[in-house]
Amino acid sequence: MHDLARALADQLHPGAAPRDVTVSFGARRQAPIEYRSRGRGGPVTVYAQALHAALYGLPTPDESLPTALDSLLQATHTATAPEQKTAVLQQVAEQLRNAAEIIQRYQHRAQWDRFPTDVAEQLATAHDQARQIAQALDRAAPAFSHQPTTSRAQAAHGIATTPVAPPPTPAPRHR
Repeated sequence: MHDLARALADQLHPGAAPRDVTVSFGARRQAPIEYRSRGRGGPVTVYAQALHAALYGLPTPDESLPTALDSLLQATHTATAPEQKTAVLQQVAEQLRNAAEIIQRYQHRAQWDRFPTDVAEQLATAHDQARQIAQALDRAAPAFSHQPTTSRAQAAHGIATTPVAPPPTPAPRHR
């Protein structure tokens, strides 16, 4: 299964990590209409697992949602080195960017399916906020790679501390 995932990831770029690659399937325009209205995609590792099971007649495990944030939460308890702390925050920022993309897809789906307008607007707001939080984490994460002096020590040495400004509020969306 891992070889399949690696081979699929290599189709994007040789040496690409399977965890960083997604796949998307769709039908060509000449296909019957019932195929063209559907598309499917997801992590290459999930498709490799399903393909492996289908090729070798193995049972497919019940699909569960990925729990990467659960793992990151656990990593916060064990990360002791400054670089590890920075890496955890950077990974959380990356997961938030992924979440923003998921939210945006559902926003577009809500618009396409003609859900009430407020549903798409709420999803648009959530998308913007997730991206802003990810950007704020990108700016804050490097600070954990250095052992900062405490505020008290800085004050004792006459070094002024400046508070970190919160991320800007999202601009209203116009449609």
